[in-house]
Amino acid sequence: MANSGRADGDGKSFTHVPRRLICVNPLLHRLFRWGVILKGVDGLVEIASGLVLLFATRSVLHEIVVRLTKAELIEDPHDFFANHLLHAFHGFSLSTQHFSGLYLLAHGLIKIALVIGLLRERLWAFPTAGAFLALFMCYQIFRFSQTHSFLLGMLTLFDFAILLLIWREYHQVKAATEFEE
Repeated sequence: MANSGRADGDGKSFTHVPRRLICVNPLLHRLFRWGVILKGVDGLVEIASGLVLLFATRSVLHEIVVRLTKAELIEDPHDFFANHLLHAFHGFSLSTQHFSGLYLLAHGLIKIALVIGLLRERLWAFPTAGAFLALFMCYQIFRFSQTHSFLLGMLTLFDFAILLLIWREYHQVKAATEFEE
């Protein structure tokens, strides 16, 4: 819309400004966009990981795990992460591999669809993304209560910040959409 057809007090017409240019706090808007973009990158990694788990053989997965852990185990044979990764791989059954692959693929595809909706400012995407994120946060909090994982705690705090930014952005986009109508 180049011109709204309305006039100000002097009778002069003024140009309509798109809602994305009207931002109460540009820093929070940028944080929202970058947080959503990070979630999108994470979604792409989940899709790629899911496809690898679905289609890679056990020997290929073993080679990946060995390459990921080799340097760390040479430096420190008791490295916590490397040893746990190797141990987890040896207990990883084919059915668990396929379930994990399907889970990551589905989770990544849903995440990408929601990221696209959020970045395109589709109203449906905001509450949907918020609901999915809140559900995953509940699971993360449950797992944190059992594992006390620092990384999981930090991920949950990051997700909570993104949830707040989604809620804030939703209200801004919704108000701007109602104003434009």
